[in-house]
Amino acid sequence: MNGHRDAERRAALAGWVAREVLPHEPHVRHWLRRSGTTAEDADEIIQEAYCRIAMLGDVDHIDNAHAYFFSIVRNLLVRRLKRQRIVPLETIAEVDAWHDDRPSPEQAAAGRMAYAKALDMIGQLPERCRRIVQLRKIEGWSQRRIAEHLGTTEKAVEKQVWLGVRALREAWSRAEQEADTRMTTPAERHGGRRW
Repeated sequence: MNGHRDAERRAALAGWVAREVLPHEPHVRHWLRRSGTTAEDADEIIQEAYCRIAMLGDVDHIDNAHAYFFSIVRNLLVRRLKRQRIVPLETIAEVDAWHDDRPSPEQAAAGRMAYAKALDMIGQLPERCRRIVQLRKIEGWSQRRIAEHLGTTEKAVEKQVWLGVRALREAWSRAEQEADTRMTTPAERHGGRRW
């Protein structure tokens, strides 16, 4: 029974990370690059942050997932910088003083809308492709686990993920083009100025 509850907790945590944390990873990676972190070190810091989140019993106490994730990454970076032998004190002071540049309410709303739109687009995929993309990209299952679960090969899973992601990119691109077209006036579409 405990094993079942533990599996449910892990699944709920994975879903929460996919919804609430993963969309902010590019922003946090960008911040790490701006702070002078190498790509390899950034990968290690991000991975360690995810490991720390995975060790949580629950996430009910977290009001702002982005701020929580950023705080973990920032603390890991400070610790890493302090362990290095030759680090300018200004670098540590800058990172220590850096605020967690939380998204504005507008950015948070836009992120939720983008996530909902992505889920809707995933829902439009053919059933088998949709299921595999959900398991891989939303639930975080490995290709091997999906293949075993569905009774297929890892190569077939990889192909479905590739096809699904390509279809999602194309759908997203079309949606952005349609939105841009709606935002322009008829004069702009024919070479005129917007203002």
